[in-house]
Amino acid sequence: MDLNLQHGHKDLVQAVSFNTYGDRCATGSVDGKMRVFNRHRDATWRLCDTWSAHGGEVLELQWLPASVYPNLIASLGMEGWFRLWAEDPSAAPGRRFCSGRGGNGRPAFDTRSGRAAPYRSFSVKHGHDSANSYVALVATDGRCTVLENEAADNVAEYSSIDDFSVCAKPSRGEEVSFRVRFDPNAEPCYAALKAGVSTDALGLVVAAMDRVCVYRSRNVLASAYGVSQTKKEFYLAVEVRVHRGLVRDVAWAPGNFRGSTLSASLAKSTVTAAAQQDRQAGQVKHTLREISRLDSHRTPVWRVSFDDDGQVLGSTGDDGRLVCYRQTAGGEWAKSSELVMVKARMAAP
Repeated sequence: MDLNLQHGHKDLVQAVSFNTYGDRCATGSVDGKMRVFNRHRDATWRLCDTWSAHGGEVLELQWLPASVYPNLIASLGMEGWFRLWAEDPSAAPGRRFCSGRGGNGRPAFDTRSGRAAPYRSFSVKHGHDSANSYVALVATDGRCTVLENEAADNVAEYSSIDDFSVCAKPSRGEEVSFRVRFDPNAEPCYAALKAGVSTDALGLVVAAMDRVCVYRSRNVLASAYGVSQTKKEFYLAVEVRVHRGLVRDVAWAPGNFRGSTLSASLAKSTVTAAAQQDRQAGQVKHTLREISRLDSHRTPVWRVSFDDDGQVLGSTGDDGRLVCYRQTAGGEWAKSSELVMVKARMAAP
């Protein structure tokens, strides 16, 4: 299908995100504005809402699952504010996410780092069984904070459940790169469950500078005001050190039917590495196996992502190409297709 969406932003579009069904699209631009488009039955995309979301450029966007009511969009701005935007379906188009005056919307929830280091990446995961939502935020000082929302009907309250250091604080003036992603699967892989990992354990992959760290959560007993309760605590499961440069992006594959989990990361050195991690016996013992090292791009690579089934891996970079990879019968990943944006001058009618 030929899709050319006229987004209407007056500046560069920095972030794009689709909802679960692919019929809603959110865009964020460098000027801090966000727009939401709806796909109609005639396959056309029409503007639903637009508002000023951040004081700086919008770095990342993510829709929460469609099963969560109301519809929620999470965003992160260059100024370090993480914000959740709730839709009011009864409002008129143009005011559904933006309830403030003058196009300045009021978020349902927002937070920023209490330190001098702003947040640079986030990931949101919703547990359908527990109805809890989790937010992971990584800041420029190398610390990762995990928030939890225990009441599904109250999106305005999140509390911190863990805060840990991923890497040493970068030096002043040093180029930094941080990305964080939750395991999108409902449960850990079969190998992890067989080894004794609980079904509600969370998986987290964090790219910090030139390395990638995989964290797993475990339930620990904590005492507050004389009352013992169970809380989640993250521990380092495995560390990946295969990249020679800054890691620009990471992705965790959905569909962990393989019995093990699959993740991919890329560095500015134009190499995409797909790694497979297996859970072995023991409390924190993990093993990592690199299954492919892909070098189809000849320019720096900036984004990597799996499809909804975890069968196709896509990467894109400065060359403007979208390269797709598939797993072969031998287990390795190989290039399967390539999409190129072609600029053509429109002829006068």
